[in-house]
Amino acid sequence: MNRFDARFYLIKFGTPLLLALLVFVLFDLAGLDITISNWLYNPLDHTFPFEHNRLFENITHRWARIIPNWVGELAIVGAMLSLIPLVLKPERAPARIAGPLQWLTRYRLDFFFVVVAFAIATGVIHYLKSHTSIYCPVETTLYGGDMPRQEWYENFNLLHEAGAGRCWPGGHASGGFTLVALYFVALRYRWRHASTLFWASMILGCIYGTTRVVQGWHFMSHTFWAGIFVWLSTLLTAMAFYGHTLRGRSPETKAAKPALNPA
Repeated sequence: MNRFDARFYLIKFGTPLLLALLVFVLFDLAGLDITISNWLYNPLDHTFPFEHNRLFENITHRWARIIPNWVGELAIVGAMLSLIPLVLKPERAPARIAGPLQWLTRYRLDFFFVVVAFAIATGVIHYLKSHTSIYCPVETTLYGGDMPRQEWYENFNLLHEAGAGRCWPGGHASGGFTLVALYFVALRYRWRHASTLFWASMILGCIYGTTRVVQGWHFMSHTFWAGIFVWLSTLLTAMAFYGHTLRGRSPETKAAKPALNPA
């Protein structure tokens, strides 16, 4: 039987919580966000680098969304197609599609996990955006805007929308971070490149977020907070879907045959 791995979950939950504390102290309390944005901001022409560069905007913001969008869409298609074997049994299907139907059946849970994980992570980010109502740097009076700058904890409202601001946490960054769902699928099957998927999603999320910081549309901490919330929501979703098999024996591994008694 699979056993609860306390050390595994301590690391998976403890690391982002420690990171959250560090971000809160350095960026939210000590003002490192403003220091970084001040360094990027040009007070002479009142702009951030690439703030009005259409090509940079297209490459780093619009076109970059293709990666998480396509992954999410493929997961939805896979989840829908995986339901076909419930009606058309693979053994009764033509030989040319029997194999794909069996493959879809085998990974049905994983397709649905990715779809739900994406939806929950996105929902968490949207909830936090609307219930904190934080404005982006270029929208604040610090950098030529009309709105006051506030910290997220100063304006948080649990049950109701806090206002029109929608800048905390970073939405674009969260799109890259949502790909961490693939890491949990790989982890479940003990795939060799699971850690590669983890770091790829983290790096992609940081790239997405940093490009928006450079343009003045986010503070740096918004990227880190997005990664923390996406990670925690995806981890909880993985635990709900997979239970202890997230750290147990690979579903691909067959039970070992009992050894013969030489006596």
